[in-house]
Amino acid sequence: MQKLPQILIYGYGNPGRQDDGLGNHFVEMAKEWAAEQGLKNIAFDSNYQLNIEDAAEIADKDIVIFVDASLEEIDSFVLDEITPDAKVEFSMHAVSASYVVHLCKEIYPHCPAAWLLHLKGYEWEFREGLTEKALVNCQKAFEHLKPILLNPQQLLDYPQTH
Repeated sequence: MQKLPQILIYGYGNPGRQDDGLGNHFVEMAKEWAAEQGLKNIAFDSNYQLNIEDAAEIADKDIVIFVDASLEEIDSFVLDEITPDAKVEFSMHAVSASYVVHLCKEIYPHCPAAWLLHLKGYEWEFREGLTEKALVNCQKAFEHLKPILLNPQQLLDYPQTH
């Protein structure tokens, strides 16, 4: 029997800033679904931001999917493959997903294939709760990812940008 790839779904954002909490919400949805499906090869984490220590968190995984809210002009969601990038963009002690992957590649003997799931958000005020439109986008992305998580090889064969 072939060993299933070890997957980490890592959502980040501030749930106290409305749609900025989309990444965290996605993780909770995926965690519940994975438990129902009995998928023991998928791990979950969420935080307010990414930090350099997250390179250690991803080092023993085969696939990592970072999930974050997006201000960009996208339809509802976009899944991009991450290219490791040494460019440091510190803001409030946070780093980019591409920098975390770069650090992992530099420090550890194994670096996972990594993607960033951008979820379109709309409101960013200091208030808890996601907007209805953002919740719809989150659900669309989740429905898109479910069959891929059931057959992770699809993710490894996934086009650069979707």
